Amino acid sequence: MDLGLKDRVYVVTGASRGLGHACARALVAEGAKVVLSSRDEKAVAAAAEALGPGAVGVPLDNADPDAAERLIGTARERFGRFDGTLVSVGGPPPGSALDNTDEQWRAAFESVFLGAVRLARASAAALVETGDGGAIGLVLSGSVYEPLPGLTISNGLRPGLAGFAASLADEVGPRGVRVVGLLPGRIDTDRIRELDALGGDPAASRAAAEQRVPLGRYGTPEEFGTAAAFLLSPAASYITGVMVPIDGGSRAGF
Repeated sequence: MDLGLKDRVYVVTGASRGLGHACARALVAEGAKVVLSSRDEKAVAAAAEALGPGAVGVPLDNADPDAAERLIGTARERFGRFDGTLVSVGGPPPGSALDNTDEQWRAAFESVFLGAVRLARASAAALVETGDGGAIGLVLSGSVYEPLPGLTISNGLRPGLAGFAASLADEVGPRGVRVVGLLPGRIDTDRIRELDALGGDPAASRAAAEQRVPLGRYGTPEEFGTAAAFLLSPAASYITGVMVPIDGGSRAGF
């Protein structure tokens, strides 16, 4: 199936590793060009080099108020166009409702929430301006639907981003711009392995988690990246305003 991604240009944040990098890799494999961002200058440069001439790395933090302008500008300057954005941000620190500090909340709000809002809003405005349509994806979490134990800050911020994404989708849909949320479940990333280790026995934690997944295993970053590439592509041109679980069936039902 041709996803229609050849020579399209996307911004992918948090793309030096994990889900962001998997999404960038899937887009490049389909012929798209990508602008990668990460706070780690060396890591994002290495990630872009590994993807080849169709990728360029930009070191910055999503919390930077100028991040959106820099990334969209780089896409246009380097590759001559801009077709959409995938906003991926590292998860906020774990903790309970009683233990997470004000500073942890503030830092996560700036990076996870407000940074994503700024980038999605600026991307939508840029895509509306061109009049050629495009797509914006926000990597969220299953906590959009149900709180996850030990991840109170994520439980507080991700549902709000889902509401923002749905509102944005309604506003820009009539002008041909799509907005979707991606809800990863147990995908085999460094972040999930760190969370598995919090219980003291990572192998036991993973085994117990896998039993709760109908497919009986963790997903791979490549599987997540492939799904993201499809949702951003013209092949998904009638999908917008929805939260898409990519979780092996953990959230089953209609």
